[in-house]
Amino acid sequence: MASTQDLIQQAAQLAFAYERDYGGCAQCVLAAIRNSAGGISDDVFLAATGLAGGVGLHGRACGALTGGTMAISSYCGRDYAHFNDPEGRRFITLRLCGKLVDKFGREFGSPDCFDIQLKLMGRWFNLADPIEKAAFLSAGGHEDKCTAVCAKAAQWVLEILDEEGLLKNHSHAG
Repeated sequence: MASTQDLIQQAAQLAFAYERDYGGCAQCVLAAIRNSAGGISDDVFLAATGLAGGVGLHGRACGALTGGTMAISSYCGRDYAHFNDPEGRRFITLRLCGKLVDKFGREFGSPDCFDIQLKLMGRWFNLADPIEKAAFLSAGGHEDKCTAVCAKAAQWVLEILDEEGLLKNHSHAG
């Protein structure tokens, strides 16, 4: 079985490669966690489709961040059968997701896609516009910019889950 550090490194590498090869930052983070540490269902992966580019390419909450929050929630969130949340799982999940938001703020100055683009590339891009998307790609968006954001998000999610002892409760992907 791989060590936790190996899982974290693998997740970061996978997130980078998935963003480079496929795009869709939220799904890239989720796929990386799924294929390194496990715990991400097909339904969760599917539900993240519209989160890329700051939710529907609108530059709001970073897709790597929203994908990361979905991953954390998959590990410790409340499920429908326990909607009344007698164990307070919702508040545990919110606390851990807050840690992830804080990491984005410290590293990138903001949890928002447009702000992160501005910090990394000197401007933001309207990814729904073909000309702007081409400029984003020319600026390295899928080479070393958003790919690195996805890698950090996957790393941070697994670090947070590990700090809370939650990685031990899930079988690792093989």
